[in-house]
Order: sequence, then C-alpha cells, then structure tokens
Amino acid sequence: MSKVVPAAEAVARIEDGQVVTVSSSSGLGCPDLVLKALGERFDATGHPQGLTTLHPIAAGDMYGIKGIDHIAKDGLLSRILAGSYPSGPSSLEMPEIWKMVTENRAAAYNVPSGILFDMHRDVAARRPGVLTKVGLDTFVDPIREGCAMNARAAEDPIVFRHEMAGETWLHFPNLVPDVAILRATTADEHGNLTYEHEGAYLGGLEQAIAVRNHGGLVIAQVKRVTARGSLNPHDVRVPGHLVDLIVIDPDQKQTTETLHDPAISGEIMRPLDGFTIPELSVEKVLARRAAMELKAGQTANLGFGISAQVPRILIEEGQAQAVTWAIEQGAVGGVPLTGFAFGCASNADGYVPSPQQFTYFQGGGFDVSFLSFLEVDAAGNVNVSKLAKKPYLTAGCGGFVDIVSHARKIVFSGYFEAGAKLEITDEGLTIAEPGKFTKIVEQVEQVTFSGKRALETGQDIVIITERCVMRLTERGLVAYEIMPGIEPARDIVAASGGRVQIAENATLMPMALLRDEPMGLKL
Repeated sequence: MSKVVPAAEAVARIEDGQVVTVSSSSGLGCPDLVLKALGERFDATGHPQGLTTLHPIAAGDMYGIKGIDHIAKDGLLSRILAGSYPSGPSSLEMPEIWKMVTENRAAAYNVPSGILFDMHRDVAARRPGVLTKVGLDTFVDPIREGCAMNARAAEDPIVFRHEMAGETWLHFPNLVPDVAILRATTADEHGNLTYEHEGAYLGGLEQAIAVRNHGGLVIAQVKRVTARGSLNPHDVRVPGHLVDLIVIDPDQKQTTETLHDPAISGEIMRPLDGFTIPELSVEKVLARRAAMELKAGQTANLGFGISAQVPRILIEEGQAQAVTWAIEQGAVGGVPLTGFAFGCASNADGYVPSPQQFTYFQGGGFDVSFLSFLEVDAAGNVNVSKLAKKPYLTAGCGGFVDIVSHARKIVFSGYFEAGAKLEITDEGLTIAEPGKFTKIVEQVEQVTFSGKRALETGQDIVIITERCVMRLTERGLVAYEIMPGIEPARDIVAASGGRVQIAENATLMPMALLRDEPMGLKL
C-alpha cells in the first residue's frame, strides 16, 4: 500500500483533541500545504476540534507562507506551545494566530525552542519531563509568567519549580504528541526522507520518534517521491519506518520568497564577492563595533536584527574565515543570511539537527553570542520577547533563552533611543533630533534575560548602542566607551534617566567605525 496520499486524505486522520507537533522555522521547512489542508478540512466539516499544537520554531511567516495561520481558527485550535510566532512590521495586518493569543481565544505559551525540542526527546524516551535551568528568573520561570502569554494559559501551567540537591530547577512535565507534520525534499516509497534542498534539518527526527514511540501518526510533506532503494542511506535523515503518510508539494519553497538557492542547501559554494556589504549607516557602525568583540578561531552564535550584519562586516574586512558561526536552525560555518532568509546560511561547513544544536547552546559550548534587544533595564534585564502595544512586532523568545542561559559572553546590540534622528559626520555621531523614548528603561516589560542571574554566574555582558558601549556590573549599567560626537552627561546619563553611569576611565569609540572604507579590523 502506497504511503503517498493527497493532503486532504492525510489530515483526515487527525482526530479531535489531539496534540500535533509541526517542524518548521518561519518559511524554512514549513509544511504549508498540509497545514492549509487541515484548515480547509475544519472549514468544511468542523473537525478536528480542540487541537494542541507544538512549534519549536515558528510555523510560517507574514510574507506569503501562512503556516500556523491556516489553522488559527476558533474551535480548531485550543492550545499553542511555540518557541516563536510569525512576526513582522506594524504596516502589515496582525496574523490570525496573534489575534487568537491577544484576544484570549486559545491558551498560548512562549516556550524556549531548545526546551521544546528537549520535551520531544524526553517524551520519546518516556522520561518524566524536562528538568532544566534554562529560563530561571526569566518570563519562563513560574515566579514570573511561567511561559504564559494570556489568561487562559496562566490558568493551565506547564512549568513548575523544583528544589533538588540544594539547587533550583524548572520542570516541564511531558506533553505527548499524537501527530507530527514534517517537511523534507525527497521521500522514497517506504517513507525514507532526505533534505538535499533544505536549509536545515530542524527537529523532524526527534518529533517523529516522539510520536512513533507513542503510537501516533507521522505525516511528511516533500517535493518529490522516488523508488525505494534509490536514496543514499547516509543521506536519509528520517527513516521510513517512522513515517506513515507522504504528501507531495512540488512547489514548496525552500524558505520565504526563495524557491531554491543551492548555496543555502550546500549544493554550491557562493563566492564571497556575491554577498552584499551594507552601506554606511548607524546600524553598520553598531555591527562593526560588535565585530570588534571577536577573536580569530572563536565559535560565535548569531541572532536576528543588527547583530545579523556582523558576518558581512567580517567579509568586508577580509576576515570571513576567521570565525565559525553557529545558528539555532542548525547551520555551522559559512555566512548566516539576513532578511527573509534568516535562519539559513550560505557556504555552511555542515548542518546539525536543531535539537543537538540547542544542546550545544544550552551547555554554553560556544565562545560568544551576538544578539539584539528591544529594551534593557537598570538591573541589566533584557527584553526581546514582548511588546504589548504591538505584539506581533516580536516573534517571542525563540532560542534566545536557551542561548543566553550559560553563554560565557553575550554582546547585545540596539538603539539607545527609539526614533532618534542621527547623522554621521566627520567629527562623529550627531543627534539631530531626540528619540521618542529611551530603550534603557527602569523595568523591562518582560524579562527574557536576567541581569541578576548573569551577575551571579559571572557572564560577560556587553551592550552596544549608537551612543556608548556598556557593561553590566555590580554597580549596574556602566558606559566604558563613548561614541565621538556624543555628550555623555546629556546624551547618555540624562537621556537614560540616570540609569547608565559613565566609567571614570571611559574612552572614545574608534573613528574608523564611522568611515566609509573598511576599518582595518584584525582578529
């Protein structure tokens, strides 16, 4: 009997009240055709009802791959646990899933991506849930929100504090998935899956094992099917005995707005002169200063936002091979991409499945992480995950909490003020018009990173803004470098409401950061 079926027939096997786990990272690897068919089945029949969905990384985006929005329907979706959610600018309409979250129409949780992958592995092995220190003293911790994004979620907690051998741990009890929806490039007739056109493996294998070990249903969306025995066994990432049904979508995109870029899937190596180097701007200045925190031979993690430009700074400076990048979707080495292709890399040395990548991150094996921030408070807490006024401007925490929990060094980059008009001149940086509000606040809206815990564990925290470079100390936020053209008392201390102090031995940031030519970076 063939495992290949139409999408409608595959989703007809999903029953009311089941837990469905989806492998995706925004547009990367999203099984969009199957999710679309699931939403259409509900529209036509009213079933399945009351689903819980698990999304270690976001399913779909706001730019053409709907993903979770296909199933964001009252009655169909009752509970969502996601590492991240579709996000985009306020100029676009709020996604349906965010409407459900903000209107309290489904219980919604923002769970760190690595913990969600851990939950699948522990469920598969029938262990008693995840025991971790990831997320202590952040919004993940029950002493704060316990991952809950709305009132319905707060009424049904998913994480608890436990004391063991004199230490505090977070416990996530098992949540057993009944159905897995995966995506790959090729399936053979037995269901063996290969990923040759994909930009990452993500966590499909762990999700399939978790479901299979509990007698559930595994659906795989692929671009094409080949005869059994024609795949190289070393290329098979999910073996066929774990796969029940195969759905073919010959038009599936590699990622958002990209049908197929062979450099993303490692089929070719892209020449370095083919990468766009950012033009001189304040963001480029910040990325340049962040790059100065690197040393040759290091392994560095990279997040979305300003920090994502750092690899291109290294290309411009002739240092592209000096550092190994590692991103949460799994690519190691090469050049991490930006924009719609974020989460992919060109010229990668290899691809690690996301669950293993997060094990590496959670244990702090890398040298430094480059991340962005929405706001920082006087205690050094950082918020990247919540903006109540415009919630879908942020995707949630994603892998951020996993990455920072045991990182030895973290470099945060962002603007000191929101909306300030800034000018780069021969003398330095001029504030032509103050911003609407400072991003150095008294108390962040949500604690995605705990300054208190960072000080307790001895993490090295650097915060780079257009006005200064700060470090988190026992005294609070202290500016050790000042941007040329900035008046410290007015533009830093007063502008932050006194939340930032100026170090007695503060120096000027190099003028080379502000020049149009390469700055001569040596790692």
